[in-house]
Amino acid sequence: MQRKAYVPGVAALLAAVLAGCTGGSGDGATADDSNPGQSGVATEAAEPGKYRTLPEPCGAVDDKSLGALLPGLEEIADEEQRDKAYAGEPTLAYDTDRKVGCRWKVESADATNHLFVDFERVVSYDTAVSDDSEAEELFAEQVEAADLPEPVASDSASDSASDSASDSASDSGPPSGAPSSEETSGGPESDTPGGTPSSSASGPASSSADPSSSPSASATPADLQPRLLDDLGDEAFVDDALSSSGSTAKRRTVTVAFRTSNVMVTIEYAEQSAMLGVVPDSEEMQDMARNLASRLADSLSG
Repeated sequence: MQRKAYVPGVAALLAAVLAGCTGGSGDGATADDSNPGQSGVATEAAEPGKYRTLPEPCGAVDDKSLGALLPGLEEIADEEQRDKAYAGEPTLAYDTDRKVGCRWKVESADATNHLFVDFERVVSYDTAVSDDSEAEELFAEQVEAADLPEPVASDSASDSASDSASDSASDSGPPSGAPSSEETSGGPESDTPGGTPSSSASGPASSSADPSSSPSASATPADLQPRLLDDLGDEAFVDDALSSSGSTAKRRTVTVAFRTSNVMVTIEYAEQSAMLGVVPDSEEMQDMARNLASRLADSLSG
């Protein structure tokens, strides 16, 4: 029987294949086929926000608070109408886990009051950005839109600075060789008791001046100015606007907004007096709106 001839080329090819199967094991290379452009470690997603749901808005404000904010409620004689006024009117919401609100409007003999409460839960759709960070950015835009004025110095600070300047001037005294006030004016005023300057020298008498034209009389106290708040939620602010149209009564709107984690809450409390010339009290309205905001913040935390 004739044997097949041995072909050296085939033997060489087999040797090369075997070498390829076993080669590289001695140089420390790995046997897996992972892509060199990938680290092999998945990027960690940003932490989700604290809140996953929102409260029922019309039930978030208790009846006692509503009675204080909307004094006309108790004046409604019809029980059914009174209950409806207490219940409020929810705003249109397409996703009650993301944004909800409620409105109340009550008229009384003295004024018409409005209350609006809005809750918004912020969710980041960027896995690298947390819900809290997204809410912080949105709240910053809300603060910017409010256009809060620059903080002003308190009266006590201004008085202190004025007193210091006066003390410094009195200690230094007049310049050496400078004439005294009597020398320059020809002596004390003789036509006014006690040397008090006459009205012609000092300008119009204060009794004839309009108090409302004085900057100090028309300026809002520093602690009632629209401003940032540091005692409510993670961050907050209060805005205060007084408006009128022609001869209509004044309407004041106080807005308190705050953020806690990934939920933003906005309260708008407005009052329009039933009588001309009566201006709703800024301090009282701000206190009531801030108290409500504090209770809502506590209820979220609980």
